[in-house]
Amino acid sequence: MGKLALRTTAACAAALLPLLALAGCGLKSGSPMVDDVLPGSVGQGQPLKGASLTVTSKNFSENIVLGQMIGLIFKAAGAEVLDRTNLPGSISAREAIIQGDADAMYEYTGTAWITYLGNDEPITDPYEQWEAVRDADVKNGVAWLPPSTLNNTYTLAISKKNNAKYGLKTLSDVAELSRRDPKAVTVCVENEFASREDGLPGMEKAYGMKIPAGNVMKMDAGIIYTQVSKSDSCLLGEAFTTDGRIKAMNLDTLADDRHFFPNYNAAPELHAKTLEKYPAIAGLLDPLSKRLTTETAQRLNALVDVEGQDPHDVAKEWLVAEGFIKEG
Repeated sequence: MGKLALRTTAACAAALLPLLALAGCGLKSGSPMVDDVLPGSVGQGQPLKGASLTVTSKNFSENIVLGQMIGLIFKAAGAEVLDRTNLPGSISAREAIIQGDADAMYEYTGTAWITYLGNDEPITDPYEQWEAVRDADVKNGVAWLPPSTLNNTYTLAISKKNNAKYGLKTLSDVAELSRRDPKAVTVCVENEFASREDGLPGMEKAYGMKIPAGNVMKMDAGIIYTQVSKSDSCLLGEAFTTDGRIKAMNLDTLADDRHFFPNYNAAPELHAKTLEKYPAIAGLLDPLSKRLTTETAQRLNALVDVEGQDPHDVAKEWLVAEGFIKEG
């Protein structure tokens, strides 16, 4: 999925950001959500009746699913909904929210804190990082609702078969193995992760590990999971904690016990004027965020990325199963 690139995309230079809504880095016209859905545990009384709202997302499976969830809940609550999910990269979706070309999406607190707001150091406590993002983004006309525990952050993955030999549980365990047996630690990563200070080089410094350059192999994200699972060329691979392929390919993930990587908790990000006009949105989305976990995201992502299901269908079926909405 290349989320590191998505979080730090340079697809549009900062100087051109105000023009995105017009020239736009791919902002598409969207299409109406036509689902016949009714309120379930949320949306009773249809508090958004008469509203016309636009939802957006970035262009990877998890974020598309989350954007579809927002749209379906808005629809059940009575709104007419325009679907502008699956925009290319982080910047275009973010700018759509700022400009008011879209009303709501799920964004990641680490992306906002580091990439959009320009901070170098993450805040270790997830809620404190969300609070800092919420407060700092007021000046940009962006409102944040409370976060989920869904944390789409970085990790290293290892096959359960290989880990039966090494018993790795944390990145500190990897550092110890790299000191004890440097040849054993082979790592497959994306090109950008291999060179960024908030990627592999920074992780090595934070944990006091030194992986020989010849033991670092660079490849596309999708190939990494396959290589870690089915070959001996990569003992470890760059992974994302909510990726559905972790369970599907029988992988273990290693805990970031020194909290080097930022928290990437998903939280609703809204055009501030939209929330002012329709404050009922908070009551619609807060219960959803409370139910979203890393494990839930893994399961839903696997339905899309492993089984090939449509993100809209995955979102709708889960919302109905959880009782948030009902089929019309």
